[in-house]
Amino acid sequence: MNSFEIIGGTPLNGEVTPQGAKNEALQILAATMLTSQKITIHNLPDILDVRALIELLVDLGVDVEKHSPNDYSFQAKNINLEYLISPEYKKKSGRLRGAVMLAGPLLARFKKAYIPQPGGDKIGRRRLDTHILGFEKLGATYTYNEEQHFFTLEANQLVGNYMLLDEPSVTGTANILMAAICAKGKTRIYNAACEPYLQQLCRLLNRMGASISGIGSNLLTIKGVDADSLVGCEHTILADMIEVGSFIGLAAMTGGDILIKNCNVKYLGCIPETFQRLGIQLEIIKDDIHIPAQEHYKIQRFIGGDILTIYDHPWPGFTPDLLSIALVVATQAKGTVLFHQKMFESRLFFTDKLIDMGAQIVLCDPHRAVVVGLDKQSPLRGNTMSSPDIRAGLALLIAALSAQGKSIIQNGEQIDRGYQNIDIRLQQLGAKIRRID
Repeated sequence: MNSFEIIGGTPLNGEVTPQGAKNEALQILAATMLTSQKITIHNLPDILDVRALIELLVDLGVDVEKHSPNDYSFQAKNINLEYLISPEYKKKSGRLRGAVMLAGPLLARFKKAYIPQPGGDKIGRRRLDTHILGFEKLGATYTYNEEQHFFTLEANQLVGNYMLLDEPSVTGTANILMAAICAKGKTRIYNAACEPYLQQLCRLLNRMGASISGIGSNLLTIKGVDADSLVGCEHTILADMIEVGSFIGLAAMTGGDILIKNCNVKYLGCIPETFQRLGIQLEIIKDDIHIPAQEHYKIQRFIGGDILTIYDHPWPGFTPDLLSIALVVATQAKGTVLFHQKMFESRLFFTDKLIDMGAQIVLCDPHRAVVVGLDKQSPLRGNTMSSPDIRAGLALLIAALSAQGKSIIQNGEQIDRGYQNIDIRLQQLGAKIRRID
């Protein structure tokens, strides 16, 4: 098991380029199953979750050609459908959240799919209702094996339909969308997610020959096409907005001067503004973001003087994946802020580790925490802790880099699932970090 050893208290300085977006990559990889022609993907992040999904595609019979660590071609010409019912597939797919999104392409092309109960982070319940109900609207039926925790979906013919999603789930919208592009007739998905990842998936599918309109809105209209008409194409993954936000927080916490290159700023939504409300100075220069060194940063209040509340919300609101980063940043700001994690009930439990490091945090309930910023007057203390999930793991890493003394972060594989060579990239900024057993 990998662990990270960090000696904190050093300002980090320099330039850094964010990796390709993990959440987009998993959707795009699943979409390669829709056609027998070659799909080339650029800027894939070289991380554990992406490598695991690529391995699963290879096991299914997809021909994979690696051009560089971040550029691949995929051709799903000879798919082994028997593998889908094998114990090995159930075991591998059950460990990986991204495997859920293979269901839509498999239903569209082969009229049969299998979905494991979601794996990945332990951040709370992750329902599959949105996915299953959407597939049912398109004419699919399902059975559930309670012993193996596995869904089987089948459809003689997918038929377009109108549906109002019970929640604007990103993976749910993506999955239903990929099935609907080959459904007979027209499908309208209302309350659809409209995150940049989803917009990128829509653009890829249209280049493949799909007919999707309403991209970027919460109402998607899909005119079904024949599965055999879908063609190969190329696609470039956006910069990971979670990494962009993480590097903004990292610069503020360590008091460093960092230039984040090639951020795809127009797809960041309210991320820069949210960190500015925590008092962080930043300058947007074309597609780059510069965070100058600042000794202190002060949390803003609402107009009228009320205490600031930061909460997660579907796009274009603040992404839940950055709430843990913003919370850590607030511990060394000046002022008080309430964080409200609406989507997952376990994502704030990592705050006990920050409290052990000296942070002033009141965990009100599983969804809300009040942070009283120390204004860097009382630095965090180094500690030994374990990473509970990808995003909280990086938040703890940022806390450790700003803390006085040595910290050990165990279960480093969780961080590697979402961040490419994070120790090497941080070392290039001057961080004192290394891997240990």
